[in-house]
Order: sequence, then structure tokens, then C-alpha cells
Amino acid sequence: MGQFDGKVVLVTGGSSGIGQSAAILLAGQGAKIMVSGRNAAKGQETVDIIRKNGKQADFTQANVVNATEVEALIAATIKSFGRLDHVVHSAGAVGSVANTVDCTEENWQDVIQTNITGAWHVMKYAIPEILKVGGGSIVNIASVIGVIAFPGLPAYTASKAGMIALTKTTALEYAKQNIRVNVICPGSIRTPMFMDFSGGTPESEVYMASFHPMGRIGEPNEVASAIEWLLSDGASFVTGHVLPVAGGWEVP
Repeated sequence: MGQFDGKVVLVTGGSSGIGQSAAILLAGQGAKIMVSGRNAAKGQETVDIIRKNGKQADFTQANVVNATEVEALIAATIKSFGRLDHVVHSAGAVGSVANTVDCTEENWQDVIQTNITGAWHVMKYAIPEILKVGGGSIVNIASVIGVIAFPGLPAYTASKAGMIALTKTTALEYAKQNIRVNVICPGSIRTPMFMDFSGGTPESEVYMASFHPMGRIGEPNEVASAIEWLLSDGASFVTGHVLPVAGGWEVP
């Protein structure tokens, strides 16, 4: 018996990295998983891994920037599994490196729309379904950079700080309706997105690891474990919480 037996979890950004690790971990605990992302082939890989382990999962392609696609994603989840209990919102974008003055309009809009508007869309359409089953939990994935900032990433920093504020607001709005909303702020995690951003060289990994007092970058499963706890009954009195999983980077 898994702690999520009978529960349905939507995982956005579930085709790789943190989202994929969370989907596989939660499925192993009995959850039925709706995997979502923009890359259908990669998303299906996550589904295949879960099914090979004897668990249930489906994939629905969706871009969280598009409200119509998110609404259809929620409908597909209900069609596949009959309910929605929890959400892991891991979809996101880093954008290009440039200081505030040199950040392009295109880059700013893409990152802000993906990270803030995307989170709003997912919660806007998921919460009514979660209310129908008597409550549940939402975990948004922001970044430690949304707490402490980072030069050269104005759109990303602003968007992740905005996601933290949006999470806190939504947590207050639904605290008495048995929906808990929390946000995890990872540090540098060994994901495809991080490797693309950092350059994927040993030298870049050493550089990024130097920001973390623990002296290394993290692994996706380490964030997935935190997600698992926040979704679980073990965190039943936790909402509106900002949880860094960053090897001490956020400590002043």
C-alpha cells in the first residue's frame, strides 16, 4: 500500500528533470499520474517508465502559457482518472542570460508568461477539480534565485519571485477549503535545463557548485523527495511555505 493509493496527481513539466523524477516517485507510492509537457515524445518516455513499473500514467501535451490547452489538460486528467487530488507544477523556462537593460522584450515575455502566467493557469483550472474531491495539495517549483536573485537573469528572477508570491496568495485563499499550496525553491539541480543553461562542462558544474555551502549541485530525486513530503499527509499543517532545496545556498 502506497501513501498515494487512489490519488491522482498532475505533473506539469513531467517529461524530464524534477518533474519526471517526481512523477516516477509518486507513481511508486500508488498515485495515478497525468504527465504533461510540450514535448510529446519525452513525456511518453516518462509514462512508459511508470507503466513498466506496473503503475498508471497518461500523457497530455500542453503549453501552460495557453489557457485553452491547460483547461483541456485538466479535462483530460478527469477523463483518464475520474478525479484530481494533487498538482506538481514543474514546467518552466530560464531564458537567455542578459542584464536588465539588455534583456530583450521577447525573452522577458516568454519567461514571465511561462513561469508566472503558466502557474496561474494551472492553479486556476486545477483548483475547482481539487475542491470536488474535498481538497488536496499543490506544489509549485520556483527557484532559490527567486529568493536571493542572480545577475543576468532579470526575467527569471522576477518570474520565480512572482511564483512565490502567487503561491502564498493562493494558499491563503484556500486554506480553509483543505487545499494546501506550497512552493519549492531548488538550487542548481542536475537537470537537462540546468545543463543547457550552465553549458554542461565540468568547469561550469564546479562554478555552480561553489554557490552551495554543501559543495555540490543537487539531483532531481532530492527535490522529488521534498515534493513527496509536501503532498503527503505528513505535511498536513503546512501551507504557503517556501522550501529551499538548495544545499544551503539561500542561507544569509
